[in-house]
Amino acid sequence: MIQAALASGHAERRCVFETFARRLPDGRRFGVLAGTGRFLQALRDFRFAEEALDFLGARRVVDERTLAWLADFRFSGDIWGYAEGEIYFPGSPVLVVESTFAEGVVLETLALSILNHDSAVASAASRMTAAAGDRPCIEMGSRRTHEQSAVAAARAAYLAGFASTSNLEAGRRHDIPTAGTAAHSYTLLHDQEREAFSNQLASLGLDTTLLVDTYDVTAAVELAVELAGAGLGGVRLDSGDLVGQAHEVRAQLDRLGATDTRIVVTSDLDEHAIAALAAAPVDVYGVGTSVVTGSGHPAAGMVYKLVSRENVGGEMEGVAKASKDKTSVGGRKYALRRRDADGRAQAEIVGINEQPRDDGDDRQLLVPLVRGGEVVGPTDVRTAREHHAMARAELPLRALRLSHGEPAIPTTYLDDWG
Repeated sequence: MIQAALASGHAERRCVFETFARRLPDGRRFGVLAGTGRFLQALRDFRFAEEALDFLGARRVVDERTLAWLADFRFSGDIWGYAEGEIYFPGSPVLVVESTFAEGVVLETLALSILNHDSAVASAASRMTAAAGDRPCIEMGSRRTHEQSAVAAARAAYLAGFASTSNLEAGRRHDIPTAGTAAHSYTLLHDQEREAFSNQLASLGLDTTLLVDTYDVTAAVELAVELAGAGLGGVRLDSGDLVGQAHEVRAQLDRLGATDTRIVVTSDLDEHAIAALAAAPVDVYGVGTSVVTGSGHPAAGMVYKLVSRENVGGEMEGVAKASKDKTSVGGRKYALRRRDADGRAQAEIVGINEQPRDDGDDRQLLVPLVRGGEVVGPTDVRTAREHHAMARAELPLRALRLSHGEPAIPTTYLDDWG
């Protein structure tokens, strides 16, 4: 596309590209935007290296003129977007790129690959942390996804309220708290469970968490308290009827005097399993496969579309795709979250080529991320985590239901609002 646009003289036309989701995954009531910070960090270093250009030239993917353009590429436009951690709905313009056609179109895969993955994880993670309430969730999904996706998934989960991750690289790279427990292999390494527990306690201290379901749970809990005393940090359950076992283990721990010992549960948890455990005496949830795969929806379904371009007269005009089932709305978008007097979200108001009017209780959603090619938006995950907590708190209570339903609030375009 860049080669053809360079040849025709259209490559430098001013354009507006927007990223949005046409719909939420089936049954979901809201989405969570994640990955914006990673996108901005990637944009700072987005260059075509010499070896990449050599490959494109050798394969004749593009011509010499295009190779020269790619060699000099530096994004020089402006980008607006929803703050990372923001709640989004169908049609929400979560990323708005204002640039030449060539500069904007070359960013499509970069933006979508990051935002689609991270937003899918964060959207699932937010449902899980909402179901968990005050009980912390540990992200433990590194072995269920690509090694680099695991780091990004840990970041997205933390953004959406997870307390920690077992991925140490995510801890190093993004300053996320880390936590984990021993695996069954550690117990099986030893001739006896007693030896395994004794060695773990001696090495890691009383606050460690002992995995008690390798053999017999009741016997293992008794052994754990015998060895560690009432100061044992935690026990982990990883199989069977977690609700029933949690009640039995809590009662046993209390009888043995270990009233402060935590019960950590794992074993293919998702938001529905976490909700089912709400009445059980569980202290910590460890979540793996479901969170890193978006709990059944591994991509957020976002698209990146040209919505406005400079015409022959030098004025910007809206353009839109009109094909069946994949229509888009032309024109540069502006958005606000309409709220009532109590601060509860009522609707997503999207203006076309003009800012929607704030009636006094509303919140503008688009913030500057890049100006003249320079990143001006925040990229750290802690800022995004704080923003998400605020944005989710203003949703109506129906948004947190796990049953299938429509988006929690409607998306309304300005012309339809009246």
